[in-house]
Amino acid sequence: MYKFILCCCLAITFASLNAQVLADFENYTIPESGFLNGKDLSGGFESGNVFLPNQFSTGDYGDFWSGWAISKVADNITSGFGNQYSAITGAGVDGSTNYAVGYSFSGEIMRFTERSMISGLYITNNTYTHHSMRDGDSFAKRFGGEIGDDPDFLLLTIKAYSEGELSADSVDFYLADYRFEDNTEDYLVDTWEWIDLSGLGAVDSLLFLLTSSDVNDFGMNTPAYFCADNITTSPVTSVENLEIAKLTIYPNPVSEVVFVERATATPLQLTLRDLSGVALHQERFSEQQTRVHIKHLPKGIYFLELREGQGVQTRAIIKE
Repeated sequence: MYKFILCCCLAITFASLNAQVLADFENYTIPESGFLNGKDLSGGFESGNVFLPNQFSTGDYGDFWSGWAISKVADNITSGFGNQYSAITGAGVDGSTNYAVGYSFSGEIMRFTERSMISGLYITNNTYTHHSMRDGDSFAKRFGGEIGDDPDFLLLTIKAYSEGELSADSVDFYLADYRFEDNTEDYLVDTWEWIDLSGLGAVDSLLFLLTSSDVNDFGMNTPAYFCADNITTSPVTSVENLEIAKLTIYPNPVSEVVFVERATATPLQLTLRDLSGVALHQERFSEQQTRVHIKHLPKGIYFLELREGQGVQTRAIIKE
């Protein structure tokens, strides 16, 4: 189901922080040992203040998804690509049923439906990735090599976007680390680990990047999956909220042109942003209707931001 996502205020100054909001994905009903991979073309998954983008396509070689999936798979024993939806823990945090699976070959975005202060989240290894590093497979090496001395690693780097700008700050977390001189200190993460992200400040979205020591000319050989759960945020409330009388944005989904209509004719700044918050188009208009051409853009999710003074209203649109 396509959803409009309301972002209350992306202003730099803000008056108060609301109570913490937990995104645990338990709001999704999933069959036993099942998963949601975007096959219904929902475009993503929402829980708490978190929106996880998803891209799904069907080709000659079968279905393909990227971005995020929501899983209830408990099998943490079976190796191989067929078990790509499983967390190595066999469950969510504290034994909960649902959790998120990220596929981050070139970096994936976690977007917040409201500009938020993020406390942190839990991270663990995906079973397919964990077993590939532990044992090796037809595509990737066994971490540590045959005698355990190879300085292998799998690093998850988390960066923040704030008002469309990528912050220089980041948080690193090693999902596997075999770089120790004493091989007994080498490890593969197999529990849910809390990652403190409070130092990133108020953010619009997070960027997740995986880096592995096992690479070739095309990139990582290590499977680019990880799992996340219990994302804890505090929405940022600004001093002014924008109300746009009878605002209508259509069609949605859209293939070529988006129409923006409202009941009044006051000056507004319109910005079209991609999932990471980067501005793709900007214009200022005072008419009751304007149109935004998006035929040239790739399929996916975009955000129309309408700003008046310090107030902002944002709507999600789906390019098909």
